[in-house]
Amino acid sequence: MEQQLEVTVNGVSYPVAELSAEAQAQVTNLQFVEGEITRLNAQLAVYITARIAYENALREALPRSFQ
Repeated sequence: MEQQLEVTVNGVSYPVAELSAEAQAQVTNLQFVEGEITRLNAQLAVYITARIAYENALREALPRSFQ
């Protein structure tokens, strides 16, 4: 049995296959944007981790009298 893709808006679920072409296009747009947000959040996590590592490396590189 195939599970039908649904989208929920304002608490109401709609089978995507039964939506108009315009509504289906908006679902596709939302899926794309959600994927990009997920990708960017992962990228941001990498940058934050790198920043922490660089800050720690800077602390280690500073003369002890300034710490």
